[in-house]
Amino acid sequence: MTLSIVSPVYNSVNTIYTLIDEIEKSVSVFIKDFEIILVDDGSIDESWNEIEKISAQNSFVKGIKLSRNFGQHYAISAGLEHVKGDWIVVMDCDLQDNPTEIPRLFKKAQEGYAIVTAQRINRKDNFFKRWSSKLFWKTLSYLTGTSIDHTVANFGIYRKDVIANLNLMKETIRFFPTMVLWVGFKSTSIKTEHSNRHDGKTTYSYYKMFRLAIDVILANSDKPIRIVIRIGFLISFFSFFLGIYYLFLRISNQIIMPGYTSLIISIWFLGGLTILILGILGLYLGKTFEGVKGRPNYIIEKKTN
Repeated sequence: MTLSIVSPVYNSVNTIYTLIDEIEKSVSVFIKDFEIILVDDGSIDESWNEIEKISAQNSFVKGIKLSRNFGQHYAISAGLEHVKGDWIVVMDCDLQDNPTEIPRLFKKAQEGYAIVTAQRINRKDNFFKRWSSKLFWKTLSYLTGTSIDHTVANFGIYRKDVIANLNLMKETIRFFPTMVLWVGFKSTSIKTEHSNRHDGKTTYSYYKMFRLAIDVILANSDKPIRIVIRIGFLISFFSFFLGIYYLFLRISNQIIMPGYTSLIISIWFLGGLTILILGILGLYLGKTFEGVKGRPNYIIEKKTN
């Protein structure tokens, strides 16, 4: 039996050595044949040089360098395309996903599960990030009609047939947790302690998080369009009866002078709603345009081992 560990790397030169050391200590106690695949997602520090140096000293460490920063989930996809293990672990490189939890994930998987994810308890992120993350997952669950656990991210262990089917998914918007959810298979979760960041701070700005949220929602649901259709129908429904009411008032001479206020409110409200609907349709059209261009999701510049 073999094990592959995939971790995307971005500006994490000070954590790479510790990450490799802790993974090796944790994994070697239950399996001897394993590989660690580090995917450098266009780092601007010395992360790739560190990966090359460690790869030269350890044959089980393999490096993939992307030509630029494509994004965390694209880097994960690049790593998953190169795994050889019977089981695959996906984890972040900042050591908030604790390598000591890998044996527990593997042990649980041996009970007959194809997917075992880590539920993060006592998250060490700030309040706003925890709150925004929970809000995002609740919104995504509603829009996709599925139940998504907001405490689960990328960290988990996955059987090779799960990853093989996931690699067949060629859509241009990549988001690992929802892709895993879509492929199915028997799954479960275990509670794991969320560790403090080993070095530096998150590179996910709130703007990047918002962009990612929009992309994931557009890629996984057409419910926003359905919602605005319902809103449009309700407005038309009430407008019809409101029109009949005002027509009655006009015929019965109860309206002498047309109302300026109601006219302005109606124009601004309906105008804003029209722009909103066109904007949502434009977003879906734009993502469709990106998809039909057929560009690769990522470009690999270099590899080690």
